[in-house]
Amino acid sequence: MSDTPILSIRDVHAKVADEDTEILHGVDLELGKGEIHAIMGPNGSGKSTLAKILAGHPGYEVTAGSITYKGEDILEAEPDERSKAGIFLAFQYPVEIPGVSIANFLRTALQSREEEGGELDLFDFQDELLARMELLGMDASFAERPVNDGFSGGEKKRNEILQMAMLRPELALMDETDSGLDIDALQVVADGVNKLHQENPDMTVLIITHYQRLLNYLKPHFVHVMVKGKLVRSGGPEVAEELEARGYEEFKTVEA
Repeated sequence: MSDTPILSIRDVHAKVADEDTEILHGVDLELGKGEIHAIMGPNGSGKSTLAKILAGHPGYEVTAGSITYKGEDILEAEPDERSKAGIFLAFQYPVEIPGVSIANFLRTALQSREEEGGELDLFDFQDELLARMELLGMDASFAERPVNDGFSGGEKKRNEILQMAMLRPELALMDETDSGLDIDALQVVADGVNKLHQENPDMTVLIITHYQRLLNYLKPHFVHVMVKGKLVRSGGPEVAEELEARGYEEFKTVEA
């Protein structure tokens, strides 16, 4: 792990675009290279808003503060620019794209990263896709299915992990990846992330979650508690264990 943060969030305030209600009220957070961080909190605390503004979601607006990624201000960067720079967002509710196979979706994503005029080698892509699926214990036929069309919750999240494996992000944001998963699917997703992190220990991961159960399988270095748009507690894995035992009640009196 590095002493120099790959991501630095300073006094960030944010709201839904075209609305006046502020959701984040001065968030400060630093993520070092190779670190795994978890942000936990009750519904409506602002966790997913933070993930979305980091990815550049146009439905949210940062009204104050700064966000730097690898030393560069990214607040004006478009979502595709952030993605090409190495930021990846695994969605809580991945969308369906009927008629587009996972393989074609991934090929298009990787082609967009080629230099202007460059062409992705299809044979290299196919070899890489099969290798990544083997690493994740996935059947090759999965790549021929339409993106998330008719998928179970677990299959949608597994597809997100495959995207992450192919795109090889430097910063992976996981927005409630455990949402709606049974214990078997949860373990599949966690095993996938663990394998990718073992393969690339420099990859930084930010996990957004309600519950401690995902953290039984994905071992974070740091756990933060968000309530009412603020980080009100930070520490090691023991913070998640305390929340599992006592809940969020003691933090709910925090002033926004």
